Amino acid sequence: MQVKQKSFAERLNVLRDQAVSQTLTGIRHGVERETLRINPDGGLAQSPHQEALGAALTHEFITTDFSESLLEFITPPEVSVKKTIAQLNDVHKFTVSNIGDERLWPMSMPCFIENQDAIPIANFGSSNVGKMKTLYRVGLKNRYGSMMQAISGVHFNFSLPDEFWQQWLEKTSAENADKDTISAGYFALIRNYRRFCWLIPYLYGSSPAICSSFIKGKETNLPFKKLGKGTYYLPYATSLRMSDLGYTNSAQSGLNICYNKVDTYIASLRAAISQPSTVFQKYAGKKQGEYQQLNANVLQIENELYSPIRPKQPTLPLEKPSEALDQRGVSYIEVRALDVNPFSAIGIEENQFYFLDVFLLYCVTHPSAMMDAQQYNETEVNLRAVVDHGRDPEIMLLNEQQSISLTAWALQLFSDMQQVALVLDQANDTTHYSTALELEKQKILDPSLTPSAKVLQRLISQQCDNGTLGLMLAEDYKQQLIDSDYEFMNAEDLAEHARLSIEKQRVIEQQDNISFDDFLSSYFSVSETD
Repeated sequence: MQVKQKSFAERLNVLRDQAVSQTLTGIRHGVERETLRINPDGGLAQSPHQEALGAALTHEFITTDFSESLLEFITPPEVSVKKTIAQLNDVHKFTVSNIGDERLWPMSMPCFIENQDAIPIANFGSSNVGKMKTLYRVGLKNRYGSMMQAISGVHFNFSLPDEFWQQWLEKTSAENADKDTISAGYFALIRNYRRFCWLIPYLYGSSPAICSSFIKGKETNLPFKKLGKGTYYLPYATSLRMSDLGYTNSAQSGLNICYNKVDTYIASLRAAISQPSTVFQKYAGKKQGEYQQLNANVLQIENELYSPIRPKQPTLPLEKPSEALDQRGVSYIEVRALDVNPFSAIGIEENQFYFLDVFLLYCVTHPSAMMDAQQYNETEVNLRAVVDHGRDPEIMLLNEQQSISLTAWALQLFSDMQQVALVLDQANDTTHYSTALELEKQKILDPSLTPSAKVLQRLISQQCDNGTLGLMLAEDYKQQLIDSDYEFMNAEDLAEHARLSIEKQRVIEQQDNISFDDFLSSYFSVSETD
């Protein structure tokens, strides 16, 4: 017999219970920030990943994403927000101090790029695992083009301590905390996140404008306006990065990934990986002796699934993400809907951490029914509307098939989240959470306070191009970072990390004892239903 789910008010009372609330001091965060290296003229750097930064294959904190020019900075999971921000600052400072006269692009949408062949694909060395990572990126270029892969974002990793789940599950559903029940708790969070996810690009979307080089040769129905020499913008857009122009994949729209349970999620993900694609079949096999993709399926590997949130479990060497989830359950979630904050040298501000903690804990606390295909589609429709024209005063969203204004729905959410913020404040003996919530609420009441509006206001008032603003900010931030102090890792520590990462890569390359063809065959031969 199914236990009737408690109401929000009842679940909020459980959250307030001291045995539950005192565990909230153990919430951990990590950040992954992507950024392009650019030349002093604002063009994309063509230089390889600098040796002083270490080996992208094996470095814990500094790696590359799609391109040699696209850096990714990673912080380990930490309880202290200030520590995470300081660590991120340390890595940024070390990087700008070791890339000569290059700068870091401070926006999500790319700088001026002549054509997609000017985006060098990341090189992870001569090992089989390194070659596989590069080939995956070759496949992405062939499938979607390199321009889309040059987009940058910030990923926010969030986990609740085991002690929280033990108390929470016992008091809300009389369950013991184990791999399966904790995973179910995270999936309940994920479903609510999908329902309310439109709020994230509204509050933090910072890409209402793009360089004309980004859409050169592309068809688009979006009613762009033009300013400067070659900047296109949408007057009410929040995050073109999240739009159909950016990090989405129409080929994935029919995948029906299920977010109800960990096993249905894994099954639907594995089905997509093993489903042959008629579209991508043209890149099958070798061309002039070189593979053009990892395989001809809808997804080459699981990481190709574009989603504004992912359930995560750290993987072992050569372990697939779905295998890790299957074996050990959900360990944390990765929020992937954040644009790079152009008003911060490190792409994210302290206030965002506190707000996201409130928002994600609200997603845990709010009752979360299972989601059918129609409800899932509704979340996609809302997200698309907000990224394209979220600041339109007339914008309406769908809430369980009922039309509601963005402002009215957002204010309802903020009213509920205020109760969650108070619990977090009390647990941590602070007012950071309520203060963060109030600051974000002002953006609902006044859309001109949103980062997307602020970016657009600067561009229009100065009649300057996106590239001009980006380069100016990049130069300011480079100097700001160089002038800042190291806090947790100094230059010597980070230089040692770089040296060790190069040594680790060398060991991996020396240990290879099979051909790349055999390696790939072995990797994909393991049954996806194991």
